[in-house]
Amino acid sequence: MVGVPIVQLQNLTKSYTEGKQSRIILNNINVSFNAGEFILLLGHSGSGKSTLLNLISGIDAPDQGDILINNIAINRLSEHRRTLFRREHIGFIFQFFNLIPTLSVFENVTLALHLNGGVTPAKEKDVRALLERVGLSHRQEAFPDRLSGGEQQRVAILRAIAHNPTVLLADEPTGNLDEETGRTIIQLLLELTRQVNKTLIMATHNPEIVPLADKVYRIKNGELILSKA
Repeated sequence: MVGVPIVQLQNLTKSYTEGKQSRIILNNINVSFNAGEFILLLGHSGSGKSTLLNLISGIDAPDQGDILINNIAINRLSEHRRTLFRREHIGFIFQFFNLIPTLSVFENVTLALHLNGGVTPAKEKDVRALLERVGLSHRQEAFPDRLSGGEQQRVAILRAIAHNPTVLLADEPTGNLDEETGRTIIQLLLELTRQVNKTLIMATHNPEIVPLADKVYRIKNGELILSKA
């Protein structure tokens, strides 16, 4: 349901050590992201956008504070339980696609399903329907090195959503695409997530995406500043 907090960041702080200096990337962040919202994160390179996505996904851990997804503090889970939680509830789209080169399109898309109990006939049917919907049904046996950049990103999107995650994270999903392909990818991403009321959190440098977002935050000097609501 739209309006229900899905992701809650409470007193979140993260720093990195550079030589003998400690640099605060995120400083005491408190914010909630709701079901069905498209959240955009802006900021210059090194501002903390990717760091925040990694924290929400459970890939990284905060110095202080909590990350709650569906009221579960994922940073307080054991590494094993956090990995299992991420497999089930988080979808992640990377700038550089991160497809497995030895797997076909279909195998890449169904990878998360295999990690979450296997591909049932019903799930296989759903995946093939998704591939047809994004114009890749004729490419499902192809390998990543035979795909264009736009095709690879579509595969990456389907891989991230095929297991029906609670939260979808996207790190510069159009960063390696031409303008027209990038626009198509964003529209596809919004269509696929809003139809099933998913929370989409995206980091980007692309100002053209701003009008499409429900809320826009800028990360500056460790703070998360709301610039559009």
